[in-house]
Amino acid sequence: MSSDTLFGAGPALPPAYPERAAWGAAPKLRQWQSEALEKYFADSPQDFLAVATPGAGKTTFALRVATELVERGIVNRVTVVAPTDHLKRQWADAAARVGLAIDPNFKNADGRHGNGFIGVAVTYAQVASKPMLHRAKTEAAKTLVILDEIHHGGDALSWGDGIREAFEPATRRLALTGTPFRSDTAAIPFVEYVEDGDGIRRSRSDYTYGYGQALRDHVVRPVIFMAYSGQMRWRTSTGDEMAASLGEAAVTKDITAQAWRTALNPAGEWIPAVLAAADKRLTEVRRTVPDAGGLVIATDHDDARAYAGRLKKITGESPTVILSDDVKASSKIEEFSADTTRWMVAVRMVSEGVDVPRLAVGVYATSTATPLFFAQAVGRYVRARRRGETASIFLPSVPNLMALANQLEAERDHALDRPTTGEEDGFALEEGLMEAANREEKASDSLTKQKFEALESQASFDRVLFDGGEFGTGGEMGSEEEFDFLGIPGLLDADQVGQLLRQRQQEQQSRRGRAPEPAPADPAVPDHRQLTELRGQLAKNVSAWSARTGTPHGVVHTELRKACGGPAVAQANEEQLQRRLKKLQDWFIGRK
Repeated sequence: MSSDTLFGAGPALPPAYPERAAWGAAPKLRQWQSEALEKYFADSPQDFLAVATPGAGKTTFALRVATELVERGIVNRVTVVAPTDHLKRQWADAAARVGLAIDPNFKNADGRHGNGFIGVAVTYAQVASKPMLHRAKTEAAKTLVILDEIHHGGDALSWGDGIREAFEPATRRLALTGTPFRSDTAAIPFVEYVEDGDGIRRSRSDYTYGYGQALRDHVVRPVIFMAYSGQMRWRTSTGDEMAASLGEAAVTKDITAQAWRTALNPAGEWIPAVLAAADKRLTEVRRTVPDAGGLVIATDHDDARAYAGRLKKITGESPTVILSDDVKASSKIEEFSADTTRWMVAVRMVSEGVDVPRLAVGVYATSTATPLFFAQAVGRYVRARRRGETASIFLPSVPNLMALANQLEAERDHALDRPTTGEEDGFALEEGLMEAANREEKASDSLTKQKFEALESQASFDRVLFDGGEFGTGGEMGSEEEFDFLGIPGLLDADQVGQLLRQRQQEQQSRRGRAPEPAPADPAVPDHRQLTELRGQLAKNVSAWSARTGTPHGVVHTELRKACGGPAVAQANEEQLQRRLKKLQDWFIGRK
């Protein structure tokens, strides 16, 4: 049976190439799905690994494989294994739309699934807890096992062993993943590893469809990263006060981490300012995409609730809050996906596999920075519904996040046999189940938060990252330089985004060219220790003036720049910082 006619009465799919059919009106598979399907049935393997970028349509591909295997009589039972309960239901709903009845409510204690179902959807943890039960079910029929986000198969030794035990007798196994594989060296079940020239065994996929290719095919949205820096101040466990610019290159990893956590503190000024900027961006996007929504990814439950409170003050609308221990989490996500409200705030569990196609603006407000998690988080925003939709993600201007944003198109394989130092280019061991990870993260947060006290944070616009390039000359919050990028239209192709960003960059450079900053009088190499001390003094004095006058820290910094000239604090030299300190002293004694 032709793969183009098999689902003739099914849901419409946008094709990869618009000349094949009108957008949103074609029943055909996307180009990559057709190619992968053709390869699958040409090889007829017991195991097949498909690596496709989030939003590309892995679920549709897998269900097409399942339906055709059932119609050909090759299998008569389907088992879907997913990381979370929410994803089980998503799979069951998608399968029902193409005529496959999958039971997502099956429990190990049930023994058998409900009448009328051809199979079940289960979690990796569910399989690992009773592998022999699932092995017996697999052996009792000609079973296709779909392993969604297969990298979770290596989350724990017991999981890998359980999955192998349960599904070794399967007639067919189809493994899927949409993100770079794990950064540890735990082998993933049913994945083939091939030794490279350096003697390192790397995973080998049977079909790969990366973000860069999907972007060229208009299958996913172009992603614009809006990076924000600013001056941070905190107190260590020894009582010392520290100050640093967020993302400052010449500081240690510990200082970067503490400045980052200070920025994410809900009581400071950084996160409310960035949330307000993201909401401005969302308003601009909704001019052309009226139902566009935003998602804030928070580190823990306390921060999520606090961010939601800040958003309510900004928008006048209560956002949807998704917490991992909320039994109504799945229904809340589904409701948000179907309505037109502005914002959802969630802890990390929402980062993987959750399908909310209207998400167009995001705030990366978590201190988690592994390549796997970052790719999963970005994947929540890239699913294209019609050509021209863009995604905008706001994030702290810290080196490891900047690197991940610039490497969005990089394709990675899972490597075994390599040394693990714990500091491998930002790769850290991935967590297990999302809910377990949330609990672990919350516990580690409690320990880390005891090590310092966030005192104040001030936000400034840093730059825009897109397609490996950087744009913008920086600016204060609410400045013309910032709005040049916040005001970009919400409907643009990737080429148009790049062209517009370059245009904005040239305009900003021209404006600066007409009124250049005065050159520093002393060209000597700056003393970074002296600069750090001056920034700390300035932060303390700004804080004192803010407390005395009720003026927000960011406004005080802006007024100082207007009065004294010079760039943002992070770029200011010693003379410019001294000038601002002197101006503050004048204010305190009544001089203007």
